[in-house]
Amino acid sequence: MSDVLFSFKGVAKAPLNDLNFTIGHNEKIILFGPSGAGKSSTLFLFNRLKDPDQGKIEFMGKPIETYNITELRKQVGLVLQSPNLFPGTVKDNIKYGPSLFGEWKEEDGKKLLEYVQLPGSYLDRDVDQLSGGEQQRVSLARTLANSPKVLLLDEPTSALDYRTAEEIEEVLECLIEEQKLTMVMVTHNMNQAKRLGERGLFIHDGRIVEDGRIPDMLDHPETDALKEFTQE
Repeated sequence: MSDVLFSFKGVAKAPLNDLNFTIGHNEKIILFGPSGAGKSSTLFLFNRLKDPDQGKIEFMGKPIETYNITELRKQVGLVLQSPNLFPGTVKDNIKYGPSLFGEWKEEDGKKLLEYVQLPGSYLDRDVDQLSGGEQQRVSLARTLANSPKVLLLDEPTSALDYRTAEEIEEVLECLIEEQKLTMVMVTHNMNQAKRLGERGLFIHDGRIVEDGRIPDMLDHPETDALKEFTQE
């Protein structure tokens, strides 16, 4: 089996231009750069929330557009900045994905909540009664319910207070390790990038201008753009 999970070749979609990179199994990737550089736009190409105008994206050796979109999103799960839960109970939310594929088992509910460090008693709680941090945990559990290979994270802690953000970070760290997930995360928090990521893709003006190990990139930037970014 090839070690390459994702391959981007000459991919363009405004504001992005000529993206060329590969991502291997179990990599922990951080997409970072100034506001408006195209970080979230890049992230959304991985599960076809956006499609490129040019170039080719492959997932596990096959063109990404040849996958059924529901199947693709099952394998490539996305957690957004805001939890984006639908009305109903915690259980209604986390069983939704597996139910589409006839894969929901009642015993999975408590196990999923355990993964995100919430008590099983929360299954019957209405999501409107939960705090922001609890809702983000449920959002994570809902994504994990599909047994994804890849976890896409779009600034998953930026809407949370510092303490809650730290707790979510710890949950993420354990999950990624335990479930052997490949992670691609957008963050503007460079301390978080160093804690959770290993490899960085620095995006500036819609292009990847540096690709390397995060500590090296931040300590020894090779381009003026990254130098400026680290000094801000």
